[in-house]
Amino acid sequence: MASRLRAYIGTLRQLEILLAVHEHDSVTVASEHLHLTQPTVSMQLKKLSDALGTPLYDQVGRKLVFTDAGNAVIKTAKEILESFELLDMHLADLKGLKAGKLRLGVVTTSKYFVPNLLGDFCRLYPGIEIELKVANREQIIERLMEGLDDFNVFSHPPLDQRISLHEFLPNPLVAIAPLDHPLAKASKITFKEFTHYPFLIRESGSGTRHAIEEFMKEHNISLNIRMTIESNEAIKQAVISGLGTSILSGHTLAFGGRDNICELNVAQLPIKTNWHLAHLKAKRLSVVANTFINYVNTIGRNRLLKVLHTK
Repeated sequence: MASRLRAYIGTLRQLEILLAVHEHDSVTVASEHLHLTQPTVSMQLKKLSDALGTPLYDQVGRKLVFTDAGNAVIKTAKEILESFELLDMHLADLKGLKAGKLRLGVVTTSKYFVPNLLGDFCRLYPGIEIELKVANREQIIERLMEGLDDFNVFSHPPLDQRISLHEFLPNPLVAIAPLDHPLAKASKITFKEFTHYPFLIRESGSGTRHAIEEFMKEHNISLNIRMTIESNEAIKQAVISGLGTSILSGHTLAFGGRDNICELNVAQLPIKTNWHLAHLKAKRLSVVANTFINYVNTIGRNRLLKVLHTK
């Protein structure tokens, strides 16, 4: 019995290694992430492959190409390891503790308020470890559909019946300009007048850009785009430098600072959107995930609204 248990434990570790290699698409990067040597990772994967009697992946140049068997093992490995995490969290909950890991994948603009949201949560539940992944909208959609996180944070989640959405915070998109801009002191600005000036826009795949493009399409308006920039902070600095105007989430100002930037009073703005927590309906929520969503819907939301109203 003891030898069988050791075999099971060994196999679990091999499955963890396999998932790390799949996630990072590299034995070398997975080795660094796992704090193991590259030969150790390769050896463990060979043992797993030998035990299953089939190759799990092929090395094609520098790229790893997983076989059908490898993809099937990866799918099952995720389910097995997730079940162990759920068990661990459930046992901790039965003992009156809240412990385990919370995985969040968030779009870049939400990084301005998510740390604020997590502050009180971590103080309330110090036993919970947070894993936070920040990327643009398209990348976070990929993570959502693969079920890699407990929750994903979007202002514009994909429209898909397989996804469960929990709206928790407004996300107004506002027009900004430098303090010395010709429109800075105007009390009323038509949208047509606003579009005459050079405009700075986020990259394709950004949720903010998606919202702006949908708004423009709906109102049959074109922007005078001067530059595409892959960062809200870089856009703010470019605005301050007089390179153009922009439309960004109000949270980039409320939580990220508004020095030397003014918000323009443009007709038809702000673009009204909302922040959502998203997860696949088929994905079981862990004890920790349920604890987090209950916190967001009560303490977390109220805390964020209070901060926004005082900015």
